[in-house]
Order: sequence, then C-alpha cells, then structure tokens
Amino acid sequence: MTSSTSFLRIPAASAVVLLALAGCAAAPEESPDAAASDYTACMVANSGNLEDRSFNQASYEALQRAESELGIELRTAVSQSEGDYETNINAMADAGCDYILTVGWELAEATAVGAETYPDINFSIVDETVEGDNIRSIVYDTAQAAFLAGYLAAGLSQTGVVGTFGGGNQPPVTVFMDGYWDGVQHYNAEKGTNVRVVGWDKPSQTGSFTDDFVNAVLARTLADGLIEQGADIIMPVAAQAGEGAATAALEAGGVGIIWVDADGYETLAAQFQPLIVTTVLKQMSDAVFEIVSQDLEGEFEGGSYIGTLENNGVALAPFHDWESKVPAELAAELDALRDAIIAGEIVVESEASPR
Repeated sequence: MTSSTSFLRIPAASAVVLLALAGCAAAPEESPDAAASDYTACMVANSGNLEDRSFNQASYEALQRAESELGIELRTAVSQSEGDYETNINAMADAGCDYILTVGWELAEATAVGAETYPDINFSIVDETVEGDNIRSIVYDTAQAAFLAGYLAAGLSQTGVVGTFGGGNQPPVTVFMDGYWDGVQHYNAEKGTNVRVVGWDKPSQTGSFTDDFVNAVLARTLADGLIEQGADIIMPVAAQAGEGAATAALEAGGVGIIWVDADGYETLAAQFQPLIVTTVLKQMSDAVFEIVSQDLEGEFEGGSYIGTLENNGVALAPFHDWESKVPAELAAELDALRDAIIAGEIVVESEASPR
C-alpha cells in the first residue's frame, strides 16, 4: 500500500522561464510530504495474522494510521515459525525499510540482532524491552488495567467464580493474569466476599495455557473447563485463539468475556459482541504513531515507552452491550480505583510488569 502523489501542472511557457531561472536558484528544500513519501515503515509479526483481533491487529492499524496521515509507505510480514523472525527482518531491511516494528515477545533476540546488523535502521518491538541506541521498546503495564478488569469481573459474577487462561506462559501474558487475580482479591477484601479465580494462581505462578495463540479449538477446551468449574466471566489472554473462549461462552450461555489488547467488541464477529464485558486495552495507536512521526522528523530516541493508566497507555474499553448490566456503584468504584492506582495509593505489582 503506497500513498498517491499529486503533480502540479505548469503551462509550457512558464516552464521555459522556470528552466532558465533554475541555473541561478538554490536547490529547493525537500518538503515534508516528499520526505514522507520516501519513508517506509515495516512490521514483522510473530505469528497468526494481521487481523488477529489482538496486538498484531492493533500494531498494524497504528501503522496504517501513519500511512494515511503521514503519507509514508507500509510493508508487512507475518512469521509462520521461529525461523522466520530473522529472515523477515533481514528481508525488510534489504527492501529499504527506514523503520521496522517487530511485534511479540518472541522476536526479542531477532530484533536485537537486526538492530545491530542494520545500525542505520530504527527499530521498535512491542511487548518486550530490548536495549540499543536504534531500538525503542513499546511495553505496557497491563496489570494496572487488568486489576480493574478483575475487580469488575468479581463484582459482576453471579457464581462467585471467574476465570482466565493464557496463550503462552510468558511475561506479556501473565502480566494480565496477575493484575486480574489481584483485582479479584481486592474486591474480596473490600466486600468481604470470596470470589475465586480459576485458571491462574498468582502466588504460585501456575495456571492454564494453550501454548498457542491461534488454536481456537484448544482455547475452547480450556474455556469449557473453566466454565465447568463455575466461571461466568472469563478473560482469555491468547490473541486470536481466544475466540475459542467466546465460542464456549456463547454455547454455555450466561458467561461474559473480557478481551485483551484491542477492543473485542469492535474486532470480534458480531455474534460475540453481546458477550464482551470490556477489554483490557493496550493503546498502541498513539505510541506507534508518535514514534514513526519522530523518526520521520529525525528525532528518534532509543529507550522504552511504558504504557500505564496514568499516560493512557492501558485502559478499560467501554462496556458496550454490558453498560446496563454494570451497576452505577460498581462503575464508580472502578473510576476511584483507577485514580488511586494513578496516585500511587494502590500499587499493582507483577513480576512480569515492565520496568
């Protein structure tokens, strides 16, 4: 996908005059639009596809925004296996990419190697911190927003059991699950209840995982198991595989889904929309857009961007169809908890939180 270029048409007589003057005039400075049209941002995803209803899709849409608003070119590649990571990065570099965004914890090593091999190209990686002068990591303290989701789930549960499971036992996944678990415990402490979490135990760091981010059948089996244990609100942290949990919830009836990364109400099929309580959001669009804008202006900086509740890098999505099901008192409590986390009055801690 490339941006279109418009041309100014000059009458022939005027063109002759312009040619005569050209020898005396200084070379014109390159306009910002021209610079943008020569700039290519590239994305290498870890697995699945670009429309994974999760972080691949959110990252891709962020670059599409840059393509539309800044007039840059965009290239993408999806890795089918671990062996594709370095291969895809090298291919992007050889294709003339000015900036390469890698998406996924699994690409950390390949990103570090690529950034060292191609020092004139700037890199970002989503969901992992990789050091380098030409690397800006994009990470999210999703435990903060997941804490709110856990509190919400506990407040809405009719069975006293809520659940979660992950696609892989890795920090970008367990950070959600830790926050969710803590939110439920906070609700219990505040309300004197005993809502249980199935699928994850924070103290022992053990739980249920598909070990896959695309296998919806396996995710459905895990979700069925949580539902059999009584869970009526489930948070799958498994990218597109999480659709299996939505299928299980739809068939079981009376089960809500809390999605992650990108607003599930907007990205999942319409049949699942009534199930989506909310989403623990990573607000990727602004972060990626800002980094590309800075790079285009020659102001790229290495280091890390950490999304938090305070900078709106993480958040809860609207309740959509569940708006009428969330009591006003519970919604107000969530707002107060958000303010307390931002103020440091409540500290949400996870071993997997970015530092």
